[in-house]
Amino acid sequence: MSLDKLKLSKPLITAMTDAGYISAKEIQAKTLSRIIGGQDIIAIGPEGCGKTTAYVLGVLMKLKYSTDEAPKVLILVPDGERVEAVIAEFMRLSRNRNLRIIGLYGTGGMEEDINILLDGIDIVVATPTRARAVYLKLGLNLNRLQMLIVDDAELIVKQGMQLPVAELARSAGKVQHLIFTTVVHDKLNMLTDQFMNFPFATVEVEELGSAEAETHELLLYQLPNFKTKVNLLNLLLSDEEVFDKVLVFVNTRLTAQKLGKSLRTARPGDVSVLNPLFFDEEGFDHIDDFKESPEARVLIAANEGFSGTDFSGIHFIFHFEVPEEKELFLSRVVKNNEEELVAITFASDLELGEIKKIEQAMGKKIEVMDLPEELVIDKAVKTAAKTKKEDDDLPKGGGAYHEKKESNSKNYNYGIGQKAKMNMKKKHS
Repeated sequence: MSLDKLKLSKPLITAMTDAGYISAKEIQAKTLSRIIGGQDIIAIGPEGCGKTTAYVLGVLMKLKYSTDEAPKVLILVPDGERVEAVIAEFMRLSRNRNLRIIGLYGTGGMEEDINILLDGIDIVVATPTRARAVYLKLGLNLNRLQMLIVDDAELIVKQGMQLPVAELARSAGKVQHLIFTTVVHDKLNMLTDQFMNFPFATVEVEELGSAEAETHELLLYQLPNFKTKVNLLNLLLSDEEVFDKVLVFVNTRLTAQKLGKSLRTARPGDVSVLNPLFFDEEGFDHIDDFKESPEARVLIAANEGFSGTDFSGIHFIFHFEVPEEKELFLSRVVKNNEEELVAITFASDLELGEIKKIEQAMGKKIEVMDLPEELVIDKAVKTAAKTKKEDDDLPKGGGAYHEKKESNSKNYNYGIGQKAKMNMKKKHS
């Protein structure tokens, strides 16, 4: 899309051209008019789709020159590296403008930052914890704030910084709120519900890789927490005829030990751990030993101690936790032989961002499965989900428990062979 379609000022078009931009991104085309018009938005898109540039352009279009000491824009990001990256983008696109901007992050003294703020600032880019600390020291004046922007919102939630974001948003009063994120889920909705202005717009774009990878069969279950993941794994593994030889991946050996003790076993040796932490635990030192053991049916392996990818003789692998490195996930699911394999992933709200990155790398979406009716969901989360659904006044969309479109509703599952398909179909009908 041509840059002219964004209806930017001539200086901004020139700045974008000088910075190397030759066309507008979809997220920019869908959000800029709303940003300039003053509407609250939640913008959802993968890494690299142009979210940061979208709000930088919006701010530069709206921000008028003034000599006020109090900032007009507060931008909250997860860490110091993102603070510097956002400031750099502002500098690239405002070369012919006297823009007063400051970055707040770190854990040291804040006297210098407060002095700069008191001299007069237009834009503050900060981590939520640092911004809140400076605000409580009376160094950050929010009385003249016009825009509050939360970038990489899913990472801010993942790092547990919802409280300072909510406190700053409430302290700022009635301002325009812009939320940029790779994914929306219940935990993020619980944060934004506290301060978003109604009605707000939700804008979503998807940019998958141009080449689609050839993978084994992939399934995804969206689950609220560890306990519910255990419940689902126990439920699925209860069908010993289908799940006859299974490999379950977690991120650490400690989690492998915990999960091994949480799974129900029909007989001794049914569930074991690869390279167990303690000598008295059921386990194997090598995956080949597991394959050759007729008694062993489920092997739990930690990503941190697993280097092999030979899944011959194993028909199902579970990613009980999403690997921290997407390359590790891809190395297991991309086809390199003719052997049939189903890779089932359990993802919590906080892991959905990693799923988006994996899908982007593969060039395709992972099939999202309905939760079985007989699945026991953790009580606290179940209550929260029920309250969310019953409250018609709350904004809709995005969470792991949102109401599905009819076209996306599934009452079937996939497996290896007709028997697996039929057996798993019964579990989800």
